[in-house]
Amino acid sequence: MARRCCILGRRPARGRRIRRKGKPKKEGGIGTHVTANTPRVFFPNFRRKKLFVPELGRWVSLRLSARGLKTLSKKGSYATLREAGVLR
Repeated sequence: MARRCCILGRRPARGRRIRRKGKPKKEGGIGTHVTANTPRVFFPNFRRKKLFVPELGRWVSLRLSARGLKTLSKKGSYATLREAGVLR
């Protein structure tokens, strides 16, 4: 199963983790310096959710992000799933 929110289409994003070392100047040091720049992946906050859709009269299993869950509760389950193309 792909790591993708079924409502918003969010996916893992690539980025970097910056490591710094040293004492800040305002604390009496010579300043912090970047010592490493490592590639990493930022994953969306995924949730597995089982929703009851009253218009269909059945349960639907979804894998969505926390932001997608907020969208779902704001717009309503049937309208959001219909708009996302999960229901046909």
